[in-house]
Amino acid sequence: MIQQAAIHPSAQIAPGAIIGEGTTIGAFAVIGPHVTIGARCVIASHVVIDGWTTIGDENRIYPFASVGGWPQDLKYKGEQTELHIGNQNSIREYVTMHPGTSSRLTTVGDGNLFMASSHVAHDCRVGNRNVFANGVMLAGHVEVGSGAILGGGVGVHQFARIGDLAFLGGGSMVSKDVPPFAMAQGDRARLRGLNIIGLKRSGYTSSDLVDLKRAYRLLFYKGGTVDERLARTAEFNHPGVKRLTDFVAASKRGFIMPKHAGGEDDQDIG
Repeated sequence: MIQQAAIHPSAQIAPGAIIGEGTTIGAFAVIGPHVTIGARCVIASHVVIDGWTTIGDENRIYPFASVGGWPQDLKYKGEQTELHIGNQNSIREYVTMHPGTSSRLTTVGDGNLFMASSHVAHDCRVGNRNVFANGVMLAGHVEVGSGAILGGGVGVHQFARIGDLAFLGGGSMVSKDVPPFAMAQGDRARLRGLNIIGLKRSGYTSSDLVDLKRAYRLLFYKGGTVDERLARTAEFNHPGVKRLTDFVAASKRGFIMPKHAGGEDDQDIG
């Protein structure tokens, strides 16, 4: 079903596909039979959208992106699994996004920027307003919060989590969870301090930053078990600190630490 969309004559739209009002589809694009595209999207030339893929409104998908294709998972045998993409995302050239396998669903929220050649694997969960620079690679089952920035060439291990407003330097290899508000870099990635600029841009005040810095030091620089680290932050009555401690408490893979964990290194405190 096509609702007043502008489709180039050379585009291949399979019967059964649903194209929303005001959406444009460029030359030689291929849209599969189980695809639903919302209103006012721009699908550029040579884009392929396949599988059981649902895309919201006002997304822009650039040439040679491949969205919803067969996941890179040997367990997958063609089952009906899905990819859901929200609204107002920018998906640049050669980006690949795959549907779920074991959980049957991959989700992408709203307002994200996926730069050229970035990859979202099966069963990922991506929040809102994140930036994925060129060549970012999310393995299967990765979770990314909202407002995070992943620099060029970042690789994230399967089942790892990236917290809200985290900042990962280019080329980082992430094998464990990255806490919210943290800056991290390296192979394997280490904590480098708080993402002060990102926090300020998101409305955190100087008073907020004082509490977050104190909590960060108690959690990641003082040593001890996870329970002992969390107990040190019980005095704080701050929603940002709660987001941080809840994330740490829920970690299954473990979380990344500073290079000098258990000691003092003020250069690593943002």
